Amino acid sequence: MALTIGVDVGGTKIAVGVVDEAGHIVENLLRPTPADSPDQVADTISEAVLELASRHDVEAVGLGAAGFVDETRSIVRFAPNLAWREEPLQKKVAERVNLPVVVENDANAMAWGEYRFGAGRGESHVVCVTVGTGIGGGIVLGGVLYRGRWGMGAELGHMQVMPGGRLCGCGNLGCWEQYASGNALVHEARTMAAADPARAEHMLRLAGGSVSDIEGEHITQAARDGDECALTAFTTMAEWLGQGMADMAAVLDPGCFILGGGVSRAADLWIDRTRAAFLRALTAAEHRPHADIRPAELGPAAGLVGAADLARHP
Repeated sequence: MALTIGVDVGGTKIAVGVVDEAGHIVENLLRPTPADSPDQVADTISEAVLELASRHDVEAVGLGAAGFVDETRSIVRFAPNLAWREEPLQKKVAERVNLPVVVENDANAMAWGEYRFGAGRGESHVVCVTVGTGIGGGIVLGGVLYRGRWGMGAELGHMQVMPGGRLCGCGNLGCWEQYASGNALVHEARTMAAADPARAEHMLRLAGGSVSDIEGEHITQAARDGDECALTAFTTMAEWLGQGMADMAAVLDPGCFILGGGVSRAADLWIDRTRAAFLRALTAAEHRPHADIRPAELGPAAGLVGAADLARHP
């Protein structure tokens, strides 16, 4: 069975793994990310790839990178958490490892992994929404990964859902991820706790008594314990997620949405509310099939597995 190597480059760690054609990870490595040096990132990736290639007969390498990847799947135009600016990542790694290399946006790689081997199996039209610190996304239409004309499509978190709304890290106002992400969940919980500490008593206790120290883990635990404020924060985030997905359904009409990312680990607290909000906002909901809304299945491995499989589809 043909083997390829997948690489998932994050802001703090680089995951590298050998993956077979069925999406199984045969062996994997973790390395810290030297985020301040593009050359050191390329060296770290290449050293891990060469180590794995010395033990396995691999055919190609797929790199999942958190940033804007150009239409040739070779240059990282910009990355918010790494020092990549017009970075020729494909060329640098290919020269070092002497294997075919393709570069893909990390959220696209995750979406492809879920489409091929996870929650999207059996669907031809899939939208993957990664709900973490912000919101990422990947789109598969008719079995083809949608990249856009310049390779920068599916930046779902930066749809502007609230004109003149909260300032986003991208520089615009009112982006979807400012209302429906992990950061948005924390913002909502802190705002409510500051306004009514008694209502958020349990959540505040978990955070050591300080509103500014409330984090996602405290909100999740408090919600599981029945804290009203924490549950309301999840409900607000879920409403925004459902609304945004209904807007995407009006344009893309997918068969399913897959929800991944760090916040999805607490999906049991909010996914039903998201489904309800989606149906309330869906155009002509009573006259059309409804896209299924599913939690992701592959977890943190999705990006690595997807990148490895995309290396088979240059």
